[in-house]
Amino acid sequence: MYDVQNIRADFPILSQQVNGKPLVYLDNGASAQKPNVVIDAINTAYAAEYANVHRGLHTLSTIATEKYEGVRAKIARFLNVPSEDSIILNSGTTEGINMVSYGWAAPRMQAGDEIILSIMEHHANIVPWHFLRERLGVVIKWVDVDSNGDLDSDAVLAAITPKTKLIAVTHMSNVLGTVIDVKAICACAKAKGVPVLIDGSQSAVHMPVDVTDIGADFYAITGHKLYGPSGSGAIYVAPERMAEMRPFLGGGDMIRDVTRNAVTYNDAPMKFEAGTPGIVQTIGLGVALDYMMDVGMDAIAAHEADLCAYARGRLDGLNWLNVQGQSATKGAIFSFTIDGAAHAHDISTVLDKKGVAVRAGTHCAMPLMEHMGVGATCRASFAMYNTREEVDVLIDALELCHDLFA
Repeated sequence: MYDVQNIRADFPILSQQVNGKPLVYLDNGASAQKPNVVIDAINTAYAAEYANVHRGLHTLSTIATEKYEGVRAKIARFLNVPSEDSIILNSGTTEGINMVSYGWAAPRMQAGDEIILSIMEHHANIVPWHFLRERLGVVIKWVDVDSNGDLDSDAVLAAITPKTKLIAVTHMSNVLGTVIDVKAICACAKAKGVPVLIDGSQSAVHMPVDVTDIGADFYAITGHKLYGPSGSGAIYVAPERMAEMRPFLGGGDMIRDVTRNAVTYNDAPMKFEAGTPGIVQTIGLGVALDYMMDVGMDAIAAHEADLCAYARGRLDGLNWLNVQGQSATKGAIFSFTIDGAAHAHDISTVLDKKGVAVRAGTHCAMPLMEHMGVGATCRASFAMYNTREEVDVLIDALELCHDLFA
C-alpha cells in the first residue's frame, strides 16, 4: 500500500518551515527534492569512495567505476530498453538534445530540411534546432495545441513532408501537464522513415516509461527531476541512430588511440562521453532510480493521479482562477493566472509567505506562452511526496492572493 507519510519521512527538506509555515513544495516540475538514500550515497561517494573512473587500477577507482557504470543498467531497466549500450550518460536532457542536434542531425541536414516541433516544447527542445535553422537553413515546423492543451498526434503526422528529417516532441508538457501519445507518433513516423526524439524530462518521473514499446529513436531524461542530483541524466539512442552519430565532444575516454595524425574513437556509448563525467551525480541518480523503482512507478502514478484529480476539482472551484490546459490526459501540473491580479511573480511571492513554493514566469516555454496569450503564469507541480492536505494549503493561499489583488 502506498504510504505517502513514510515517503515524506525519507525527504528531510519536507520537515522544515518556510516563513514560519510548513513547507509545501510544489515546484517539482523545475526540480524535485532528494531522499535520504540519495543524500547518503553522495556523502559516501565523496567521503569514502571518491576517485576518477575507468582507467585507475587502484581500489577506490575500481569502486567508483563499478558504481558509476552500474547506473547504465539501472537506466536501461527504468526505461525498459534491451541494452545498456544504448544509454549515453550526460548532465541532463539539455545536453542530450544538443548531442543529437550536433552529432546526429547537423551532419545529415541541409537547407530546406524540416524538423517538426510542438508549440509546447521546453526551450531545451527548441534552441538546439534553432542552431540548425541559423547555421544550415533548416526549417522548423510548428504544430499547435488545441484549446484544451491537447496535441493531436494526427496533426503532427500530417505535418510530415518528404523534407521532414526529424520530429522532436515532449512526452509531457512542463507547463500544461498534457501527456502526449508519443507511441502513436513514433509508429506512424517510423512508417514514413522519420526518426523521433522525445523529451522525457517531465514524464519519466510521473509514470512508467517503456521506450521499447514507445518506439522512440531518442529519449532524454534528466536526473534532478527524478529525485537525483543536478548535473546528471542520460539519453537513450536506438542502435541504428547511435551508429549514425558523430561525437559531440572530444577528449578523454571517448577515444581508443590518439596519434599526431589520427584519432580512433572508442565504441559507443563511450564514444559520446568525453572527459571526466559527473561521477557522484550519476551514482546519486542510480540510487534515486532504485528508490523510485522500489516504491513502484505504477504506485507513484496512481498516487499522483489522485492528487491531480483532487487538485483539479478544487482549482476548478475558484471561478476567478484561470488554469491553462484542461486535457483529459493531464498530469499533476497546473499553470494559472488570477483575474485582475498582479504579475505571476507577485502571486508566487504571496504564496511563498504561506510556505507554498511554486514556479512563476514563462517556464522556458515562450512559444507556448505566446500561443496561450499570456505573459507568464504560476505553476504548481506535484510529486510522489505531496498530499491532498497540501492541495488545501495551496487553495487557501490562492484565496488570500485573490483577496489581496482583486
